[in-house]
Amino acid sequence: MSQSDADRVYIFDTTLRDGEQSPGASMTLEEKLRIAEVLEAMHVDVIEAGFAIASNGDFECVQAIAKQIQNSSICSLARAALGDIDRAAEALKGAANGRIHTFIATSPLHMEYKLQMQPDEVIEAIHKSVSHARNLIPNVEWSAEDATRTEIDFLCKAVETAIRAGATTINLPDTVGYATPDEYAEMFRSVIARVPDADKAIFSTHCHNDLGLAVANSLAGIAGGARQVECTINGIGERAGNAAMEEIVMAIKTRGDVLPYHTGIETKEIMRASRLVSTVTGFSVQNNKSIVGANAFAHESGIHQDGMLKNAETYEIMTPESVGVTKTTLVMGKHSGRHAFADKLKELGYQLGDNAFHDCFRRFKELGDRKKNIYDEDIIALVDDEVATASNRFQLVRVNTYSSSDGKAVSDITISDAGDDKSVVVYGSGPVDAAFNAIKTVTGMEPHLQLFQVHAVTQGTDAQAECTVRLEENGRTVNGQGAHEDTVTAAARAYISAVNKLLVKREKTAPEALTA
Repeated sequence: MSQSDADRVYIFDTTLRDGEQSPGASMTLEEKLRIAEVLEAMHVDVIEAGFAIASNGDFECVQAIAKQIQNSSICSLARAALGDIDRAAEALKGAANGRIHTFIATSPLHMEYKLQMQPDEVIEAIHKSVSHARNLIPNVEWSAEDATRTEIDFLCKAVETAIRAGATTINLPDTVGYATPDEYAEMFRSVIARVPDADKAIFSTHCHNDLGLAVANSLAGIAGGARQVECTINGIGERAGNAAMEEIVMAIKTRGDVLPYHTGIETKEIMRASRLVSTVTGFSVQNNKSIVGANAFAHESGIHQDGMLKNAETYEIMTPESVGVTKTTLVMGKHSGRHAFADKLKELGYQLGDNAFHDCFRRFKELGDRKKNIYDEDIIALVDDEVATASNRFQLVRVNTYSSSDGKAVSDITISDAGDDKSVVVYGSGPVDAAFNAIKTVTGMEPHLQLFQVHAVTQGTDAQAECTVRLEENGRTVNGQGAHEDTVTAAARAYISAVNKLLVKREKTAPEALTA
């Protein structure tokens, strides 16, 4: 194996599986396909598309992505159960390069209380599940859930069993975000040194961010011998999230002096992927988030600005262009034609079908009639909002609200229900409350509102508002996002987006022990 191959780090993205386990982050089939296409454009090595046994919806997502994506390996998660593994293999039949990812817990705590199995029974389950998966597909990954709280002797025995059964990738996850970097690196060194035939498998990290150490632990795992990193766009994931792909990739690219590794990621696609995942999930990226936050390349301090003017390297360790950040331009307006709009979409990384392009262009012209300057951010918000909601059952047709300073408000709203327009007039304690009450009346759904937030897409009093709504129903949580220059309309679009996601989530039933 050449030095170049030895230093290659494979990127395993689990945004569509572990990321979707974030409360409120459920995605539709169309949304998952859009994200998968962007991940493929980024040259992600492995895309974990879902958990095929979880529901018919998850199975269909894995199946559709496996058929559509050709350049990335497509993976489905499966517990150490033959039915899970068979379902995963069935979903992956159309994949150019499919992978089954099976797992079982190995820590004393998990074995005793969750699995209620003896160590010998777990070893037997590892052999049986991995062997079965390998008989169905040549690319098999095995994970030791809660590896960082597993006794090292037993962990080595489990890994040895998995490799002998045919596992080609061994994942040692920090499932609960418990480890420190030194501990995590040493675990990999010990296992790789002690397990016979360890060189026959690629070792992988999978770190959660409960102590804020997910990225640091992932990089430490690479130093300890791992050559695959499991991560998500924007670091989304259950609880405090996963290791953020953009941070790991740019750390390796920027600090080659101390991290002598490389990935195949096209980093100029990072910002595009971040924006898409944020739009689809409704999880806004915090302004001070590294790499993709709004302030990541902003400089307000006079001292910093002076340094930047003299030499950008004084305060920027990477260029904005390297992650796909471009400077805002003002070239678009109400007089811009279809060709100019198409060129702008191409510049921003969008490829739309004829119907989607027509709808987005119509909204763009409407926006141009009401807003003098149209920024790139306006177009991004408009297109993401339009494409994300195009296939929804409920669609906002129009909303008119009337309010006064005494708090009384009325909403006159029309919503399309699978093509059938329904109109109501409903009162509320304010314009947003009235609009939400009207939506409840039309849809017949009354979920609990957990979160409502608004931020301006650009500067100025005519800026588009981007609203996020989080709804909860019977323990199921979803986020919806909407954009419009009228704040109440943006809020209504966000609420309707969330309602549509609730309809999808009603069909999903998570199997027991859904984690890794």
